[in-house]
Amino acid sequence: MSDTVSLPEGYQISTDADRIDLDRVHRWLSTDAYWAMGRPREKQERAVAGSLNFGVYDTISGDQVAYARVITDQATFAWLCDVYVDRSVRGKNIGTALVGAVRDHLEPYGLRRILLATHDAHGVYEKLGFRELARPDQWMTLMF
Repeated sequence: MSDTVSLPEGYQISTDADRIDLDRVHRWLSTDAYWAMGRPREKQERAVAGSLNFGVYDTISGDQVAYARVITDQATFAWLCDVYVDRSVRGKNIGTALVGAVRDHLEPYGLRRILLATHDAHGVYEKLGFRELARPDQWMTLMF
């Protein structure tokens, strides 16, 4: 695996779903994330409930500053999604550290692959070992 990027001092990562600030995460995703614009709150709550959640928190204020979630069977496959870093803390390597922590958390499961989709953050993910699909012609999608 690639080297892990450390969080800047003053931040911590947690997988405690009870710490997720649902109001904040919903606002971030439904108003500022191209992949989730307009996502209803109820749908976001179901997504959180059915996922392994990661939050990054300011250790002084306790405020959540970033979020990611993973859908996985914990044996063969994982989908990393809804990775979001608050605009006020972007550029501090929080997103890179968060994705690295997700990758490291999943490593002991022995998954065959972790997938994600991104329109604009390829460089962030490449630093952590992600690559474009070698055979995209073998993948299909069903969209509703």
